[in-house]
Amino acid sequence: MEKHTQPAQSLKVLIAGGGTGGHVFPAIAIAHAIRQRVYNARILFVGAKGRMEMHKVPQAGFHIIGLDIAGLQRRLTWKNLLLPWKLMKSLAGARKIVKRFRPDVVIGVGGYASGPVVWAAARQKQPVLIQEQNSWPGITNKILGKKADKICVAYEGMDAFFPKEKIYITGNPIRREVTDIEGKREDALHYFGLDSDKPVLLVTGGSGGARSINEGVAHNLEALKEAGIQLIWQTGAFYFEAAREAVKAAGENKLYVNAFIDRMDYAYAAADVVVSRAGAIAVSEISSVKKPAIFIPSPNVAEDHQTKNAQALVNHNAAVLLKDNQVQDHLVKEVSALIFDENKKQRFREKLAGLSYLNAADVIAGIALELALKNQSAGGAGEKNNKRKTQKK
Repeated sequence: MEKHTQPAQSLKVLIAGGGTGGHVFPAIAIAHAIRQRVYNARILFVGAKGRMEMHKVPQAGFHIIGLDIAGLQRRLTWKNLLLPWKLMKSLAGARKIVKRFRPDVVIGVGGYASGPVVWAAARQKQPVLIQEQNSWPGITNKILGKKADKICVAYEGMDAFFPKEKIYITGNPIRREVTDIEGKREDALHYFGLDSDKPVLLVTGGSGGARSINEGVAHNLEALKEAGIQLIWQTGAFYFEAAREAVKAAGENKLYVNAFIDRMDYAYAAADVVVSRAGAIAVSEISSVKKPAIFIPSPNVAEDHQTKNAQALVNHNAAVLLKDNQVQDHLVKEVSALIFDENKKQRFREKLAGLSYLNAADVIAGIALELALKNQSAGGAGEKNNKRKTQKK
């Protein structure tokens, strides 16, 4: 489909999901890609009240409606007693949104709000596309996959979970402003106050931070300093004060520590090696910028999907996997073994170049628009439903 090709009538797209950056940022990337193709498309987001999408989406220039929905808590808590009521309420709200907006296509990106909206859209015979970021889908997407018309995935072998004929391997949508690092290393080192003659380690536990990684880095600050390794450390807001105190206690060192890094393009440009959780988007971004990485999967995620995300690269000899409970004792050893081995880093970069998918957001936008145009040419689901009712009379 050519960019800027306009549909026969006004295009309406509903995008549902969020909860974490791993869902929100791909959704925004897809929305921007759709706008690039159809500049006057009406795009409406549906998210969960109180979650990050409720402010990130408006910041990106799109309208969002919030549903009162939450997920099942893994620990025993009274909040789980409210889940059935919230689910019924969110399903009712989702049905109303879909019925009123009458989208030409609905895109589910995962997260709390994705389930009710995709379910409601499928029930109303609206075209549905699911974007699954992980190598091991959650229960909700496994169920919704039966209802979806198209399923965009980032990993091979997903026909073990979804109907093969619906699957498109597209990769994960990533933010171009984050992965555009060409020619930025000198400016990046200046931005973080680092030297050009020593290796740089970037450590990030995602937007929320990771306790075990932060504690492991704090425990090993002296060892990293002695090894001559400079550090860019994103801690997450909850762990920032403790990290700052640990830095003060460790004394003078070449490092940058903050709760959140606004210029991730600079962070990637400066880094020789990355230590990261293995969320789907983190893995995709690191693959795209071709940075040798040590992944530390979170043990607190459904179906241990972060380990499977990381393993997809490890199996191709493109990354290192370190278990969460090994961080304090083995972090410096693994970092040193990689950051000072130029041949190993180059092998990783070459492997990553062959594993990363370019322009995933644009490809997904194209698939979604094909569904939308097909729906329009058929008269739209709403029109078809009205015809059926008329015929019954």
